Amino acid sequence: MDLSEYVDVPEFVHNGTAFYFCGAHCEGRFQKDPERFQGVPLIKLNKVWKVFKAGVVETRVLRGLDMHVWEGDFVAVIGQSGSGKSTALNMIGLLDRPTSGNIFLKQGDTSLLDDEARALLRSKTFGFVFQQYNLIPWLTAFENTTLPLIFSGKKTETEKIVAKFETMGLAERMTHRPFELSGGEQQRTALLRALANDPEIILGDEPTGNLDSATGSKILEVLIDLNKSRKKTLIIVTHDADIAAQADQVIAFKDGHLVRDHQVHKKFIKSDTPVPSHEHA
Repeated sequence: MDLSEYVDVPEFVHNGTAFYFCGAHCEGRFQKDPERFQGVPLIKLNKVWKVFKAGVVETRVLRGLDMHVWEGDFVAVIGQSGSGKSTALNMIGLLDRPTSGNIFLKQGDTSLLDDEARALLRSKTFGFVFQQYNLIPWLTAFENTTLPLIFSGKKTETEKIVAKFETMGLAERMTHRPFELSGGEQQRTALLRALANDPEIILGDEPTGNLDSATGSKILEVLIDLNKSRKKTLIIVTHDADIAAQADQVIAFKDGHLVRDHQVHKKFIKSDTPVPSHEHA
C-alpha cells in the first residue's frame, strides 16, 4: 500500500529513523516537535528476527526489525499480507517470543522474563482486539468481558462493567452467548474485554476487518477516542488507508522489514514547496 499521498514530506531524523509529515492530503505539512522525542520510546524493537520452522523449511517472517513507538501515540501498521505486521504485533504484545533480538517495554527487556512474568505483564499492560472476535463460545458476553480481570487478580466491579455495556449499546445482550450476537455485537464485546483491565496499550489486528463500514467506524471511533482523550497508546494493523491517515505514526512493512516510518504532528504549517519522499530500510 502506497501512502505517499498522505505522508510525503521528510522532515528530520531521530535515532536513525527518517520521519515524514503530512503532505498532499492537507496541502501543507506539520511542524516537527522535537520535545516530543526526548527520552526513550515506550516500545522498542531491536534487531528482532522471527523464524518459523516446519521440518527443514524455514520461513523468515521478521528480519532484523527495528521499531519505536512513543507513549500516547496512535500507530498504524500497514503492508501486504505476509509482510510480518501481525507477527510484529504478537511480539509487542508478548503473545510470542522473537527468535532473536530484543523487545523493550518502558526500557525493560522483556526477553529476560519467564513465561509467568510475561503473562502477568501482558495482562496488566495490553488490551487486544482481533479481526476474529475470539470470544469463548460457552460464556456469556458479560463473562467473556470479565476474563481479563480474573486472570490479573483484579476485582470485578459489576456496576462499572454494566455501565460500559450500556455505553456500547449492549445492555440487553450481556447474558447472550457469542452465537446469539451479531458480528458487530461480538466485536463490541471483544472491545469491552480488551478494555476491562484499563490497559495502557491497545493492540488491534484488523479490528474492523470483518465489520460493515458503519459498525467498523463506530469501533474505530471508540479506539481513537481512548487514544486522544485518555492517552492510551494505540497500535492498529490495517489495510485501510483511511484508518492509517488518522494515525500519528504510520509504519509500513515489506518482507519482514520496516520500509517506511512516517511521523505526523498536529501543528500545521502552510507549505507551497513540496519536498520529495525518501524511503529508508
